[in-house]
Amino acid sequence: MMVGAALGVSGCATGYRGPEVTRIQVFKGHRHMQLLHHNKLLKAYDFELGFAPTGHKVQEGDGRTPEGAYIIDRRNPYSRFHLSLGISYPNAADIAYARSKGVHPGGDIFIHGTPSRHIGIPDWTWGCIAVTNDQMDEIYAMVKNGTQINIYA
Repeated sequence: MMVGAALGVSGCATGYRGPEVTRIQVFKGHRHMQLLHHNKLLKAYDFELGFAPTGHKVQEGDGRTPEGAYIIDRRNPYSRFHLSLGISYPNAADIAYARSKGVHPGGDIFIHGTPSRHIGIPDWTWGCIAVTNDQMDEIYAMVKNGTQINIYA
């Protein structure tokens, strides 16, 4: 337990010695996320979403989580939400669609931990995927930048 906490605080991802996480699957409707090595399930987590979780994210502030294929593109060991992994939203299609609607697509979508003030509150984020801080310690150690993430309705 202490090793995972230490890894989370340091932001070091070298403590995980298992199979590489090659992709992440997020099932919004079931609030279920899977970390996979090719087709083998390594770990699974339940999570909370944004305050308006149904549908694909279209614009900044809509409270939705994007749907589609993205990558983990950044890490923040100093996140105000414990630790966080950035999701590459918006992509070119998201930007084009938002422009066609005359809105800004938003951004800063992450998988992150949960501050104590939000524990037990369902779907409280602005479009991010929130897990417990202990779970985020594991995820942060296991997932590298460049990992594919598929987010499904």
